[in-house]
Amino acid sequence: MTKSEVPANARSSSRRGGAMVSVGELFSGAGLFGQAFADQGAHLSFAIEMDPLAAASYAKNVGKHIELGRVEDLKPRSKVDVIVAGPPCQGFSTLGRRDPKDARNKLCLVIPQWAKAAGAEVVVVENVPPFLASSYWRKMAKDLERDGFEICTWTLDATEYGVPQRRVRSFTIASKRGLPGRPPATSDRMVAKDAFAAIRRNDPMHIWPEGTELMVARMSALPLGGDRRDIARTAPELCPPSWHKIGCQATDVWGRINPNAPANTLRCDFQNPSKGRYIHPKQDRMISLREGARLQQIPDHWTFEGHRTAITRQIGNGVPLGLGRAVAAQVLGLF
Repeated sequence: MTKSEVPANARSSSRRGGAMVSVGELFSGAGLFGQAFADQGAHLSFAIEMDPLAAASYAKNVGKHIELGRVEDLKPRSKVDVIVAGPPCQGFSTLGRRDPKDARNKLCLVIPQWAKAAGAEVVVVENVPPFLASSYWRKMAKDLERDGFEICTWTLDATEYGVPQRRVRSFTIASKRGLPGRPPATSDRMVAKDAFAAIRRNDPMHIWPEGTELMVARMSALPLGGDRRDIARTAPELCPPSWHKIGCQATDVWGRINPNAPANTLRCDFQNPSKGRYIHPKQDRMISLREGARLQQIPDHWTFEGHRTAITRQIGNGVPLGLGRAVAAQVLGLF
């Protein structure tokens, strides 16, 4: 069994009166958060996703219960015990523009409506930490409280749950069954080299963009764990004028992954060197799709639909399975 697979004690057969706890998903993406709940013994009843490629990947790897469409236009197919949701984070993320007028920000406000229509007793909302300080979160929480939910929030670092990636995410738990305790950290800590071990050479997802001669020259100038600053210092002729202007800002761009530490947060464009520290620890190339998937603990038997950019988006948008399982275990323990 690989480290990305389900631990032997993960399937806790969460049951309510002899029946499995049912879960409905909103903004499901390719299905990592839902899969985490399934791994802990829940039954996935329905899932909603508007990206056709992500929905197709979900259908291949998680289940055929996925429905293509916008959450604001659809209704629950059935009653469920739990609603899990990962509304768009771009309007709140510190890595983005944080535009308060981003139309996607208000999508979280449909979650209380879905919870009420589906008769859910617990709601779990995943997002970036700044979401908790937004007016949209306050409105969502107020609507849930009006419907009888108690609310608590967690800000969790994925590295504490066996994930080989520094990824901090917020979780809002709204419950009519009492509030769960914060997930206990695991003693199993992983680093990047653990995730990259034993990848099959013929794995169809072990691919990366072919770099230009200039890109490869820049990468070859990077020491172990180095970044753009090292290139500017040792090979200034390889640097565009903009690098000298911004100085010490954005230090992780054109960065080489440290194999002996967790990787940085995996973004949706992790095969672009200008977007972060995503250059292979030893080789002069970007990490492959499979290596990115391993950082999210996606099993090797999963396959994704779409072109490479679509696949990096599906991988980068997910909740790492170790983190998702830890949250799911606490939530399902309420039943």
